[in-house]
Amino acid sequence: MIIQSKRVWIAGQFMAAQIEMSGEKIVDVLEYDTKPVDVDYGNDRIVPGFIDIHTHGYKTWDTNDATPEGLRTWMKEIVKEGVTGICPTTITQSHEVLSNAVKNVANVVEEGYEGAEILGIHFEGPYLDQKFKGAQPEQYCVTPNLEEFKQYQKDAKGLIKVITVAAEHDKGYKLIEYASQHGVLVSQGHSGATYEEARMAVAHGAMSMTHVFNGMSPFHHRAPGLVGAAFRMRDVYGEVICDGNHSNVNSLNNYYMAKGRDHVIMISDSLMAKGCPCGSKHIFGGNEIEVYPDGSAHLTSTKRLAGSTLRINRGLQIVVEEAGVPFDYALNSCTLNPARALKVDDRKGKLNVGYDADIVVLNDQYDVVQTYARGKAYL
Repeated sequence: MIIQSKRVWIAGQFMAAQIEMSGEKIVDVLEYDTKPVDVDYGNDRIVPGFIDIHTHGYKTWDTNDATPEGLRTWMKEIVKEGVTGICPTTITQSHEVLSNAVKNVANVVEEGYEGAEILGIHFEGPYLDQKFKGAQPEQYCVTPNLEEFKQYQKDAKGLIKVITVAAEHDKGYKLIEYASQHGVLVSQGHSGATYEEARMAVAHGAMSMTHVFNGMSPFHHRAPGLVGAAFRMRDVYGEVICDGNHSNVNSLNNYYMAKGRDHVIMISDSLMAKGCPCGSKHIFGGNEIEVYPDGSAHLTSTKRLAGSTLRINRGLQIVVEEAGVPFDYALNSCTLNPARALKVDDRKGKLNVGYDADIVVLNDQYDVVQTYARGKAYL
């Protein structure tokens, strides 16, 4: 199959070009109008498929629910917003619930599914700080336990690729060391770590920060905290929720511009409320949440933010059009940067020959015109 547009994202810029796909791969990139095409997208933008490494669920289904049909439906439908790679994300719960959740993801991967590719599991919790727990259930937040984590990873058949940890509670940084040395991206989050503790965690292998600004020790000019560490440590990745609610658009601009184009990772942190109507209520981690008119989800008990219903294509629009971030910075944050963080950038994150045919076509309103996930057309 050959598609073309006058705006194809190649080597960090738009150019008129054709992309030829065969099977799951991009097999050629050609000058515009070189060969007869199957689809000509005119002036619509052709960009790499989006990768969301922190997302809990979709349309009433949550990763912790551990039902294969829910996960399969999610993967098949999430391509509608241009997501072609994903890390289903857990929330802190009992050992039994988390074990069943990761087993379910592993089983679905083994048995097969359609749509966005499951690139791994993001294990958010239970090794979190209770003060900065956010919407995570306090009663299940526990001290990092290396042997317990090994069992979770065994249950997941090695699919845990990201873990969020409050580093200040990981005595001797043993869990961080082990995970980072065994192919897991360790992310500091839901944490009250000082700047100095965060720096030591990085020295022991932590190479990311979870939803910067949210669920972490705040910045103060005499005590930079984890937010200060996220700004200062420019070679460390940092997730950020780009819905304009969790962080003001000016804060998004500050973070992107300070961090640079290579280490910010846009996430949705979306809940099972995503795709559900305003006013609907759901149970998340044992707590009731409600969807507000702006798309944010709040705990009904405290009215605190609990997560988002953000679509990644709208996150890209917010970052570029409202936060004023350069397009390449914004696009990298939902394509190449998460691919690098997960160490799959040898096949994802670019429109290069030999890469997976994960492609999104966007119009100027950031609507998804078409998605190709490993060469298969959706929408």
